[in-house]
Order: sequence, then C-alpha cells, then structure tokens
Amino acid sequence: MMKITIAALALLAVAVAAYEHEDYHSHPSYKFEYGVKDPHTGDHKSQWEHRDGDVVKGAYTLHEADGTERVVEYSSDKHNGFQAHVKRVGHAHHPEVYGHHEAGHSYGHGHGHGHGSSYANGNLYQHHH
Repeated sequence: MMKITIAALALLAVAVAAYEHEDYHSHPSYKFEYGVKDPHTGDHKSQWEHRDGDVVKGAYTLHEADGTERVVEYSSDKHNGFQAHVKRVGHAHHPEVYGHHEAGHSYGHGHGHGHGSSYANGNLYQHHH
C-alpha cells in the first residue's frame, strides 16, 4: 500500500509540474478580418487585426449617423504600448428642417416648436397655440 501511495504522489507531482509549466518559447500569431454592410439598417463596419508575437496591428471603420466614417488604426508592442489614431472621413450631414414652423407666428409657450401632436388611443390630436 505504501508503494502505491508514493507512486500516486509522484504522478500527482509530475501532473502539477506539467500544469504549471509556462511555454516561454511560444510565438502567438493570428490574422482576422470581418465586415458588415447592411443597406436595410445602414450598419456598415469592418475590422482587421494581425498579431505576430508581441506586436499587434489593426484597424476598424464604421459609418456614423451623420454620414461620416470613423477610422481607427491601432498598434501595440512592448516598446510603445497601445497607440490609436482616430480619423473622421467625409463631412457631417444634418437635416436642415427638424419640424414644421410657420413664419411670422409667435407661439409664446413652446420655444417656437410649432404644432404639437399626440397619438393617444390611436387618434391624432392637433394642438395649436
């Protein structure tokens, strides 16, 4: 029985040593990329990334609601840490008219927002100031 216990302890010690072993010679390396271009929702984005050892480089893009495109290019390594460069491409477009305004009318209450409307109970009620 004593020999079995010693053998079991020896195997356990080998298993623990193997579990705690760190491979300092491995070289992580990968590449990936993906993209989405959905005309129905307007969701447009992409990303790519490459890793070679301790050096990571990548970029991602996405279309903003204002019509511009955000481009982020990034890198990371031992000497410089994480670095990101953000660019905006294109010109922002905003609607020129946000609501209905009647020229020459002063409404007094609503900060010039014109007509208010409510959809309570499925009916449209118009409120004029």
